[in-house]
Amino acid sequence: MANRSTKPRRNGWQIAASAVPMVQWLPEYDRSRLRGDLVAGAIVAALMIPQSLGYARIAGVPVEVGLYAVPLALLAYATLGSSPQLIVGPASTVALVSGSLVADISRDNPEDAVSITAALAVAAGIVLVGTGMLRISWIAEFLSKPIVTGFVFGLTLTIVIGELPTLLGIPKPGGDLLGVLFGTIDRVGDSDPATALVGASALLVLFGGRRLTARVPWGLVTLIASVVASKWLDLESEGVATIGEVPGGLPPIGLPLIPREDLMAVVVGGVSLALVAMAEGLAATRLFATRGGYRVDTDHELIGMGAANVGAGLAGGLGVAGSLSKTASADQAGGNSQLTGLTAAGLVVVVLAAFTWVLTELPQTVLSAIVVAAVWGLMDVASLRRYFGVRRADFVAATVGIAGVVLLGPLSGLGIAIVTSLLAIIYRSSAPRMEVLGKIKGEKAAWGRVRNHTTRRTVPGVVVVRLDAPLFWANATAIEDRLLDEVDRWPDARALVLDLEATSQLETTSVDMLEHLHDELVARGIRLYLARVMHPVSSVLDRSGFLDKLGDEHIWHSISQCVRAARRETGLKDGPGKSALAAPEIDLDADDEVEILDDEDANDLRTVEDDASPRPEA
Repeated sequence: MANRSTKPRRNGWQIAASAVPMVQWLPEYDRSRLRGDLVAGAIVAALMIPQSLGYARIAGVPVEVGLYAVPLALLAYATLGSSPQLIVGPASTVALVSGSLVADISRDNPEDAVSITAALAVAAGIVLVGTGMLRISWIAEFLSKPIVTGFVFGLTLTIVIGELPTLLGIPKPGGDLLGVLFGTIDRVGDSDPATALVGASALLVLFGGRRLTARVPWGLVTLIASVVASKWLDLESEGVATIGEVPGGLPPIGLPLIPREDLMAVVVGGVSLALVAMAEGLAATRLFATRGGYRVDTDHELIGMGAANVGAGLAGGLGVAGSLSKTASADQAGGNSQLTGLTAAGLVVVVLAAFTWVLTELPQTVLSAIVVAAVWGLMDVASLRRYFGVRRADFVAATVGIAGVVLLGPLSGLGIAIVTSLLAIIYRSSAPRMEVLGKIKGEKAAWGRVRNHTTRRTVPGVVVVRLDAPLFWANATAIEDRLLDEVDRWPDARALVLDLEATSQLETTSVDMLEHLHDELVARGIRLYLARVMHPVSSVLDRSGFLDKLGDEHIWHSISQCVRAARRETGLKDGPGKSALAAPEIDLDADDEVEILDDEDANDLRTVEDDASPRPEA
């Protein structure tokens, strides 16, 4: 009789709750949290309304497009997202990438720009939903933090430089980013005094107010104050340009219509937008999950963020992502559940339905100031300093991200960031470190690298080498060459013990390399031993026939047992040998079964050739 599964069956309600989190959290909602969630939702709306207008400007579309993205995005995420705290909405990085994509696709047609912006949001949403459903969210980890930091830094520079002409009241110079910067500097003398004064005043309130207290929505305060001042002082007659009429009412819901020839470009652009939204959203989600002591399902999180982007696009809005600043504001205000986002969505709907006329008198220079203030903190100088101090390679990676965006544009910069991340992974995997190990004095069965540790002793006639990265097809040849070079440095070598603990899988190319290495060592009168071989690796070695060639007595679970077998088989005696690193005597107890590796120098990037320890004389 077949064994019955002990796993309990889930009923329909449990299945629905796992697929649609709102089905679970809404009936269980604690009403004592209601006041905190409503207050937090109002604060989020106060932050989101001016920022959404600014992000729409960054994306190169009318300001109302930023507001259109908010309601359905927040509703979709509250329904399908796994985090009780995350607030989604238009984000600076997503807006800038969207704007650069639209500029390439729309051919400067304003009507096409709006539809393509919405289509990019839908495409990005579909990519995110598919990524979550296929459970391949691990691809988000391929963009290293230094490269993302540099990419975002470059994007921020692009935004700030692009807003300078509007802040000063001069026409925006043509050309690339550097052309805009130098053109603006050349025309500073032509600035409109009233426009520059209003812009500077707005920046003073935004940055100064933030220093006074972070609890006040200074963006909304600046927006309201500037609209009142613009109307009361008739700033437009003084030469201060305003954003003009903003259409009222809710947008029609439907799929954006784009020319057929632009479809492929939108699909490719949607992948780029999804990568940026994924990186930014998951960073915020994980941070607040750690602070709140709860866990989120990464794959389900991508489904929620993807649904939010699809909702934003169907409403004619731009792409969205999880917002670190707005989530932090909601958390500080007492927001504890998805009801915070739903409250913010409802308030934005009210503004769209009845109050967009208020925005007509908003000075363009104030909107630019709101944009600059919103993105300024993304220029993470502190992280660049840390990268420079901790690991120069990380600093170089971040610098490449900045240079790619500044010199070649956001889209090309994103491509460079992705390619650089992949190349870094390939390089580190194809050029792994390896260390010669010695017995650690005073510790039973403990082996560590001898480089820079003169008290650690090697075993006469036995060279023990640890690979500090997995052995696989891309680095197999390089590892073989370095292993042969290493044993050639030890004239008394009779055995090579290779520690394979870092390798959890093996494939045909690597097995062929080990077989060739074995043959080369035999030709030199040296025998090969493998230590700490994991079961999946030994299975591949067995199926390939290599274990029959190597011999069962040449593969062991511990380094000490491996070294003991090598000494016994090669006829080496305990005691001093010809190696300059050999101790007067090395104790290899029969009970040395447990291996203790030292990781204290895991980040040291110097190679074995840099070792200042004595080497055998030729």
